[in-house]
Amino acid sequence: MATYFDPKSWSLLRTIDLGKRLLEPPTLEQWVTLSTAWLDPVADLGAGTVTALLPDVLMTMLSEGILSRFGGQAVDVTLLDHRLQATLQVLKVRRRGAHFQTKTVLSQLRWDDYPIEAVTVIAHGVRLIPGVPTKARAARLDLIGTVTTAALIGWLNTRALDWSLEQHPSGLIQARHRRRPVTALVDASIAGNLLHVDVRRASWRGVPVPRQVLGGHTVPLEQLPEATRITRATREGELIRFRIELSEITGSFDLAQIRSAILAGTTLIVF
Repeated sequence: MATYFDPKSWSLLRTIDLGKRLLEPPTLEQWVTLSTAWLDPVADLGAGTVTALLPDVLMTMLSEGILSRFGGQAVDVTLLDHRLQATLQVLKVRRRGAHFQTKTVLSQLRWDDYPIEAVTVIAHGVRLIPGVPTKARAARLDLIGTVTTAALIGWLNTRALDWSLEQHPSGLIQARHRRRPVTALVDASIAGNLLHVDVRRASWRGVPVPRQVLGGHTVPLEQLPEATRITRATREGELIRFRIELSEITGSFDLAQIRSAILAGTTLIVF
């Protein structure tokens, strides 16, 4: 299995002066001083002199530049019309044959103001397509993360469900039907886009429902965005651990905007 590469020691990049000038400076100030090298790929694109090494140079510039500027700090990203705020912990890239694989670890994430404790995003089959703008395409995304039960309940209560949800002191979920006098205490998990609901207790107008009437229910998740698959989601105490798979996704970015955002520490935009 391939390991995450260190661009500083990659023999192919030793042959390009651009790679050396980008990666040798040991401090952010020196990196900023030499940051005019960001213009070289753009000039090459305009002159029609793209080489086979250009995607590697661009990927190195993006990963090294973003990690140098935002590693361990808060990062603000507009990603396909969604606002993402998080602390960037890890950003790694490795080549897998003709494509790349990236690994990004974020903590204290807010996705459109919805809080997520931590998430690891692994992008498979990543390709950079040079141009103005530059396109990035991933064959698949794996999202592995944790969210608090309270945060998930808060999000579900915005979805116009038939049930009003709240966290029970036991860690389970207490559900009250919005139109019927039914209250239930439930636990839930997801596997393969199937929601499994385990009803622990229930009452009708305050009268307990016999346990033999209760049980489990399985509901297919049919309203997810196209090509989204929740392979696993389980509750552990006050946390819910999940794994989500997304099929092919494509975005575009402007190299000049990315360069400016890295230098100024402002919002990164992928559209």
